[in-house]
Amino acid sequence: PGLIMLTVLQQAIQNASFGIYFPKFIGTIFEVLSAPLSSFEIVLGYVGAAAFKALLIGLIILGTSFFFVDLSIAHPVFMLLFLLLTSVSFALLGFILGIWAKSFEQLNLVPLLVVTPLVFLGGAFSSVSMLPPAWQTVTLFNPVVYLVSGFRWSFFGMADVPVVMSLLVILGFTALCLAIIWWMFRTGYRLRD
Repeated sequence: PGLIMLTVLQQAIQNASFGIYFPKFIGTIFEVLSAPLSSFEIVLGYVGAAAFKALLIGLIILGTSFFFVDLSIAHPVFMLLFLLLTSVSFALLGFILGIWAKSFEQLNLVPLLVVTPLVFLGGAFSSVSMLPPAWQTVTLFNPVVYLVSGFRWSFFGMADVPVVMSLLVILGFTALCLAIIWWMFRTGYRLRD
């Protein structure tokens, strides 16, 4: 589950951020913005494509793992739900980063220096219960802990944090990203510069 989650997070961010940044970089974003599309349709196109690709890669890794490990999924519906919500929410984050970035260096700054450490410190490859008690408390401020914990629960039926809390955190993160994107389109932040 940790490997799938790491890949889905990275792919969703990278696909969405490069997808919107590249038209900004070469100057074709104005054609997209002047097309008879609403901002919802633009976001749906870019984020939907990035999330679908990340979801597909996650499912390919899952399918491949069945050839190497005897794996059973305790809650397959929740597994798909967590995978879908994670790919959509982090594609939204990538879309925000793609609009925010002014250079390729800035585009890679957040995924490399923020998201990757959060994944590794978020219990992607080991349970946070293995950490000393003080660090367990610190990791509860890491949103990735909730994603990985909920996804791991869908496989093994064991979680570091309550599953309902995991769902609430990812839904809250998705709502926050949607609000930021709404504000960016409403104000034209770095879209109409």
